[in-house]
Amino acid sequence: MPKQFNIPAYYESEIIRSIKEIRQLADPFKKDLRPSLLDFGPLQFLIPRHFGFCYGVQNAIDIAYRTLEQANGRRVFLLSEMIHNPDVNRDLEQRGIQFLFNTDGSERVSLETLSSEDRVIVPAFGTTLEIEDRLKTKGIDPYMYDTTCPFVEKVWKRGRQLGKKGYNLVIHGKASHEETRATFSHAQQDAKAVIIVLNTEQARLLAACMLGEESKEAFDKVFSEKCTPGFDPQTDLNHFGVINQTTMLATETQEVIQILREAAIKRHGSVNIETYVADTSDTLCYATYENQSATLELAKYDFDVALVVGGFNSSNTMHIVELLEKTQTTYHIRNTEDVSKQVITHFDQWKHTIQETSAWLDLEKKPLKIAITSGASCPDAVVDSVILRIVSWFEHCKSPSEVMSSFQPFIE
Repeated sequence: MPKQFNIPAYYESEIIRSIKEIRQLADPFKKDLRPSLLDFGPLQFLIPRHFGFCYGVQNAIDIAYRTLEQANGRRVFLLSEMIHNPDVNRDLEQRGIQFLFNTDGSERVSLETLSSEDRVIVPAFGTTLEIEDRLKTKGIDPYMYDTTCPFVEKVWKRGRQLGKKGYNLVIHGKASHEETRATFSHAQQDAKAVIIVLNTEQARLLAACMLGEESKEAFDKVFSEKCTPGFDPQTDLNHFGVINQTTMLATETQEVIQILREAAIKRHGSVNIETYVADTSDTLCYATYENQSATLELAKYDFDVALVVGGFNSSNTMHIVELLEKTQTTYHIRNTEDVSKQVITHFDQWKHTIQETSAWLDLEKKPLKIAITSGASCPDAVVDSVILRIVSWFEHCKSPSEVMSSFQPFIE
């Protein structure tokens, strides 16, 4: 039996919940990646096979709300945003939770003001060993209310195993992200040297430095703040493994591994290359992989515009946008507040700006086809509300109950 989570009722949805239940019955082993069609008549929505809340996020929400219920007057803190979703974090704050750190790691509330009577929740991204130690000095057990995603912990465990076997570690991730900061901290427990690589471009530079084809100056310009002190790519990458921030593009993680593996083959030859480059394919998060695979399948279908719902600081949401915008106009929004008939407010991750676009929908086209999906930290209820908001702009639409009465789990 899969674990049952106690998620607040207002995070649940009627439309998306029904879709997921019907598809689970039709495809219990999750082999069919075809999207579904919600046909309201003049307006149609394409829904990918996998999206929204993952196991780790549901687990984090369950623990956070239970901690609030059982606080008995004690103060409750989250180390930082529990997940990267503004609706969830706003609700938690309204219920009395305080955040100790901003997402960039700067303090909002000094840990020195805490006492052993306070309750501190570790977010789904996990936290660093340094912060764990600081909490312990205040008499606070950092593991009592720990919502760290099991798949993040799996990456840490694999990193420890590799470190003990003499491998150093390359982390594919965003150096400023809470999860990567935590993984970097945990990785140093057993690995002598650790470095963070953002993308394939940086992986190629690191490979060139490893082979002595690029200078130390070129290395320091990119990596000086993203590695353990004294990191030397020519010696510290003699034996290594690549682990990842779980919300990165799975295909890109594989590319990073391949780029560095090919450099190792140039140095050592292909015979027994596994001695020098550890196999770490088992550290990829299944939910991230499923969501990205379903998004790639969705992108093959015909639609007029795509909406991706999720926090503007959500890494996994940004990667879903990245996959869809390769084939069609795609907007990254947070909730219904970002959409109106005339204007859509959306995040441009490449320019790091929030933008407004007018006339974003062709309201005269019938049927208008919109692909809609969400990040792993976005409640299904938010997706429901966006769908219903857009439906309200069109005349002669079927009701949700009419649509669901003839719903087919997968597009034929």
